Parts: sequence; structure tokens; C-alpha cells
Amino acid sequence: MTTRLLATLIFSLGATLAGTAHAAAPVSTANGMLVDAKGMTLYTFDKDEAGSGKSTCNDPCATLWPPVMAAADAKPEGNMTIITRDDGSKQWAYKGKPVYLYKSDMKAGDKTGDNFKDVWHVIKP
Repeated sequence: MTTRLLATLIFSLGATLAGTAHAAAPVSTANGMLVDAKGMTLYTFDKDEAGSGKSTCNDPCATLWPPVMAAADAKPEGNMTIITRDDGSKQWAYKGKPVYLYKSDMKAGDKTGDNFKDVWHVIKP
């Protein structure tokens, strides 16, 4: 086997392996709360039961409270797990509760949805 062919095979194998990496949970902590990769505040909904694997926020609710979607290749990590929504798409969950954004939060750090109708809450790890 020539050096050039061997180098090509090694490069191809590396590219293939790199393509199998799973998507990481898109969360971090800022100002004592969980935020997404853009710094937007993350929320849970009291009507979602932890561990049920279901989101009760669909249709108009999901327009106002967009679910934090997980990539098809995402894998659970730490307190972040993945549930399957009614439409078959994947959503991140924190300690078993589905995770959402709030449409009215305009910039990183906004938390205008905290305690909304006493059922929406900022996630504080």
C-alpha cells in the first residue's frame, strides 16, 4: 500500500468517525439559571410531569413556549435527557421535565416568563 493511499484511508476514516459524534445538550448556566447556547433563559412547565416522557405544551402553547428541540443524534448527558413529542420530534428535558424558551424573552438574560400564570418557571440548577 502506498503512503498516499494509506493517508487517504486514514483521512476518510477520521472524517467518518467525526461524523458520528452526537449533538451535545445546548445548555449552560448563567446568573444561576439554565440558558441555551444563545444565552436565552430556559423554562419548565408545571403541567409536565417529570419522568412521564411527555410534553403537555403543544400547538398554540408551543408557539408561545417553543420547545428546546434535540437533534436526531443527541444523547442524554447528566441531568439533560430527551423526550419524544407527540409529533415524533425530540425535545430536551431537565431532570425529566421538558425544556422550553419563552417567545417574549427578547435578549439573553431576559426571564419575563418566570412564574407566568404560576406554572412556568426558570430552571435553576
